[in-house]
Amino acid sequence: MPDQFELRSSRLCLRWLRPDDAAAIVGYRSLPEVARFQSWDSFELADAVRLIESQAAIVPNTPGTWLQLAIVSHATGTVIGDCGIHFRADEPHQVELGITLAPSHQGQGYAAEALEAVLGYVFGTLHKHRASATIDADNPAASRLFRRLGFRQEAHLIEHVWFKGAWGSEFLFAMLQREWRTQELAFPEAEVLVM
Repeated sequence: MPDQFELRSSRLCLRWLRPDDAAAIVGYRSLPEVARFQSWDSFELADAVRLIESQAAIVPNTPGTWLQLAIVSHATGTVIGDCGIHFRADEPHQVELGITLAPSHQGQGYAAEALEAVLGYVFGTLHKHRASATIDADNPAASRLFRRLGFRQEAHLIEHVWFKGAWGSEFLFAMLQREWRTQELAFPEAEVLVM
């Protein structure tokens, strides 16, 4: 098993997925409003089990892999979402980020707090050069989130992907390590605990 770690912020812990997380993950990933902007159409218990099993042997910072971390509330101990870090195979000094949050926990700053912790890890610990995120153009809440974190919109790709039966448009957001460093004091750095 690879060395695992946790990222801790004031309200959240981001950690490896565990077998007992499956029901909570299905609870939010199966909702139509969550699946709408994701690659899946439906998400069942078997999908959660496969996701969790696929993560067990992931070695962080391995090019070509996605590390999916559970987002856990300190207050309740429950999984409220998950956050992905794609260690790009084509450019190992760059990562792609993704986040899924239960609708009941949206609009409360949890997504920003989780991503701030991840940015502290990828820029502060792994010393990556660039982080990016691809957002569905019909998801204004996600676009606002990345702008609020200091990402810049680099592209608006118009009807460039066939997605769920229609041509979809996307925004590409990115941030450089030096840009993160200039705003680092605005975001308390997450504590990284090696397990």
